[in-house]
Amino acid sequence: MSKLPDGRYVDDAPYYDNIDLSALERSDMDAPNWVLVWRKFKRHRLGLISGLFLLFSYLMLPVAGFIAPYTPNERSADYLYAPPQSINLWHDGTFIGPFVYPTTATADLVNYRWTYETDTTRPMPLQFFCDGDQYRLFGLIRSNTHLFCAPEGATVFLWGSDRLGRDVFSRILYGAQLSLTVGLIGITVSFVLGIFFGSIAGYFGGKTDWIINRVIEVLRSLPELPLWLALSAAVPSNWSPVSVFFVISIILGILDWPGLARAVRSKFLSLREEEYVRAAEMMGAKPGRVIRRHLLPNFMSHLIASATLSIPAMILGETALSFLGLGLRAPAVSWGVMLNDAQNLASIEIYPWTAIPMLPIIFVVLAFNFLGDGLRASLDPYKS
Repeated sequence: MSKLPDGRYVDDAPYYDNIDLSALERSDMDAPNWVLVWRKFKRHRLGLISGLFLLFSYLMLPVAGFIAPYTPNERSADYLYAPPQSINLWHDGTFIGPFVYPTTATADLVNYRWTYETDTTRPMPLQFFCDGDQYRLFGLIRSNTHLFCAPEGATVFLWGSDRLGRDVFSRILYGAQLSLTVGLIGITVSFVLGIFFGSIAGYFGGKTDWIINRVIEVLRSLPELPLWLALSAAVPSNWSPVSVFFVISIILGILDWPGLARAVRSKFLSLREEEYVRAAEMMGAKPGRVIRRHLLPNFMSHLIASATLSIPAMILGETALSFLGLGLRAPAVSWGVMLNDAQNLASIEIYPWTAIPMLPIIFVVLAFNFLGDGLRASLDPYKS
């Protein structure tokens, strides 16, 4: 103890001398596994930010029609290849609120392009919670209320319009509903097949393992893109966009399962010799219960990380097929379909905003990769 000038006494012992460090360590070890995973995942900043971005993206899908000012196929014949418009708040030093300036299109017959003039003397405030074209909220509820709309006599093309005068921003929001969902459906099919065949091959071994391995080797030896093209071309052209969407999702899932099956097989080959597996078998547990209750839980961290890293491949697969005209087709809207409309390099050079649909693809794929890296590093919290 030491005495301060004002007469008070303070303890000179270090603060940590009063802390039971072993108790802290025990509480850390006794914490639930998900708490330890979350603590470690929070330190992976890129993974955390990517996870929040993807969570926001998927939560936005059911209400994309409400957020978008236009419907995906709504055309403005007088605004072909309109440039992106900015939303302003101030006009001549006066706060007006969110508004746009009206634009007028003129045909440049010398350079064969559309040019637009902006009238900066007439600010036109945006309308909020306004009526527009009809859409389905959550895919079920019919509604025509939009978050914001263009004022009468003006447009609100935040990211410009395409060759048919359709709003690029609205089409990207609607396209996300298909492009982001195809990854979830495809990975579900892939995981069901991969876990089923991989677990059977790894647990039983013998002839079953040999047959499944030969099937995997045959599928992995086939060139991926030509196989996608062949299977997609077999889809009848008169099918509805929804039917084509589910078929493309299933095709992507079927072609992706061999890699996961091989990983599950190799893990099960080592785990099936563990003492707790042998004990469960001696107590009369059936193979299905041993796989489901004892083997898969020890492999779940790898499966979760693999899922987050496989979804981007599904999204890119759908984008590639739609871009080549063999996946989803108009009037369906996906990011691949939008890129198919923008594959004219001469148009992109003149109207660069028509290539904007590639940006969400890049951001989403990067976000999934960063999230997968963060989960892979965090799902075994006892490793430093």
